[in-house]
Amino acid sequence: MSEAVTSPLETPRLDQPMGSVSPQTVGARRWQAFKKNRRALISLWIFCALLIVSMSAEIVANNKPLVIYTDGFHFPFLFAYSELDFADGQTLESELFEVEAQYDDPVLLNMIERQGGWILWAPVRYSYSTIDWFLKEPAPAPPSLRHPLGTDDMGRDVFAQVVYGFRISILFGLGLTVCSSIIGIAAGALQGYFGGLVDLITQRVIEIWAGMPVLFLLIILSGMIEPSPMWLFGLLLLFSWMVLVGVVRAEFLRARNFDYVRAARALGAGNVVIMVKHVLPNAAVAALTMVPFIVTNSVVLLTSLDFIGFGLPVESPSLGRLIRQGVSNLHSPWLALTAFFAIGILLTVLIFVGEGVRDALDPRKTNT
Repeated sequence: MSEAVTSPLETPRLDQPMGSVSPQTVGARRWQAFKKNRRALISLWIFCALLIVSMSAEIVANNKPLVIYTDGFHFPFLFAYSELDFADGQTLESELFEVEAQYDDPVLLNMIERQGGWILWAPVRYSYSTIDWFLKEPAPAPPSLRHPLGTDDMGRDVFAQVVYGFRISILFGLGLTVCSSIIGIAAGALQGYFGGLVDLITQRVIEIWAGMPVLFLLIILSGMIEPSPMWLFGLLLLFSWMVLVGVVRAEFLRARNFDYVRAARALGAGNVVIMVKHVLPNAAVAALTMVPFIVTNSVVLLTSLDFIGFGLPVESPSLGRLIRQGVSNLHSPWLALTAFFAIGILLTVLIFVGEGVRDALDPRKTNT
């Protein structure tokens, strides 16, 4: 009896005897199954590379130097410095200002040079909001050594917007997926485990809520308030948590009458302990197969709202707004091509990773 209570995680198939396979063995088999899918594995490495680059956006693309050395090391991309911090004793202090230094100012550059100092810049010397006032061609300017992917119609570097936009899209999608998964799994678990009236009432509420026109409601609510990342995150969370409810509910309905659940109940285990310790791990396997696709949907929804102008604030970097730039400037094809490949690559790798996770968690493929 004690083996039946403590071993629901140790069996990948319900027709196998309890305790026959360790969790480490199951995890190793799933990882091996994932690695056999070379498309998913390569996509995972590409996604990790994109994530690392986007998380290091300030180091990759910035209009502020990474390091300035004069009488000591300064890190302008992390901290704000005034011109007085770089005074060389030859320039009158009345000519300097206490506001944040402008690092392309010839006066500041001459002061640093006279002190024998040096400056280390980012590979791309523009941030997502930096306007290049010294373009040799009218904006939007085509790709060049100065701007690898060109500029938009305001003279802002497109490469910097892609790097910063990737970070917002990925973090927003992952955060929304985590929060919506927690709520969806909790709702599905309560429905499936208790069943009866709880299941009936909750299911009717979800059906009504799911029947609402989500995009129109988001547009209306976004038009009534001033958009901000947290407010937009909350609005999307109101409708995105229902994706996992049906899957988790079905798993709990199926597993609540298994022998190990009955045994745990007979030994006096509470409902919360049974749900979390014994039933949830099995339901989590089914839920995990859908997580990468939820991330994809979250990124698409954020991009769509930004494209139609009801997403993040205007000053925020956005892949959706970059698509809008491409549509508004068809005579500058590099904008549309950059937006297409940026969104396409991100969504493609997420979908391939999701397919790999789904296959790796399939017991028919990991137990053969």
